[in-house]
Amino acid sequence: MELNYKKIIFILFLLIGIILAIINREGFNSENIKNYLDTFGNLAPLVFILIYTTATVFFLPGLILTILAGVLFGPFFGTIYSIIGATIGATLAFLSARTIAREKVEKMIEGKKLDYLKKSVEDEGWKFVAYTRLVPLFPFNLLNYSYGLTNINLRDYIWASFIFMLPGTFAYVYLGFAGTEIVNNEGNIITTILILIAIFATIFYIPHYLKKVSKLANESEKII
Repeated sequence: MELNYKKIIFILFLLIGIILAIINREGFNSENIKNYLDTFGNLAPLVFILIYTTATVFFLPGLILTILAGVLFGPFFGTIYSIIGATIGATLAFLSARTIAREKVEKMIEGKKLDYLKKSVEDEGWKFVAYTRLVPLFPFNLLNYSYGLTNINLRDYIWASFIFMLPGTFAYVYLGFAGTEIVNNEGNIITTILILIAIFATIFYIPHYLKKVSKLANESEKII
């Protein structure tokens, strides 16, 4: 059997990344990341996207980065950089599961959940991807790998993930931005708080709305 050196190198890269992620997990916080990005000047957005991508692949908490994006780049660019990083990371995880990590991912997911995921994607296609991006049924990072085990088309997976991760991404980016505005007493604080409340009220309402219009929500209760 001929060895595939590219696969071996990629697996070693993943293992090294996971080990480093575990070792440095406590240091993966907003203050350390902000200090690190400040050293890159105009290249900070690209470095941020790279960090976000890496965090998504190696199961590091993306929520910290999403909130930090609002602090560093504001609500508009913070959302753009976060969604790009999250989408690239989700795509790399998807491709890894579909190519070289299938067996490992299957062992990480309970049988019933994986069966439900495969059947739902087969029945609903991109609509199920959209639903799970709006209403997470599984941990985000694990879900990215899980979709690699389904028959979803890569293109549909990417665009559905990108579009339907946007609401939640914007909400947490704006949370970081609002926190900065309040702490620094900049702008109209009352308006900022009201906007923040409206954003999260909308985000939290989406699951209740989907329960009324989609059978996916009722079926998902069987596995949660």
